[in-house]
Amino acid sequence: MTRTYASNAASTVELKPSYNIPVVLVIAAIPLLLVQPIVGGAIALFGLFLMFQAVTLRLQFTATDLDIYRGEKLIRRFPYQEWQNWRIFWNGVPILFYFKEVKSIHFLPIIFDPNTLKTCLEERCPRI
Repeated sequence: MTRTYASNAASTVELKPSYNIPVVLVIAAIPLLLVQPIVGGAIALFGLFLMFQAVTLRLQFTATDLDIYRGEKLIRRFPYQEWQNWRIFWNGVPILFYFKEVKSIHFLPIIFDPNTLKTCLEERCPRI
């Protein structure tokens, strides 16, 4: 079932990157490297990967879509009309953004400003 969403804001909003999760992972990996080098290394690499993603990816909320860009190239477009549900996990310390479309589900780490993300979602894709 496809829902119709209100588009309160006609302007495009680009989210600023947030480095909180990548920095926490890299810092947590440092002492872990001494105890469990393989686990610590894996966590550090994942943190660095998320840091790279935060630097290179851009999320833009348009009037009709959530667009993901790498540089100037559009990677993926998610029309709001195909969204069925969304949620930000752990409101106090947001770490994961989930949304479900008609044909698929998506989980994204919060490597963008969580407050602006939530505001844009509430304006453009209000939950029923």
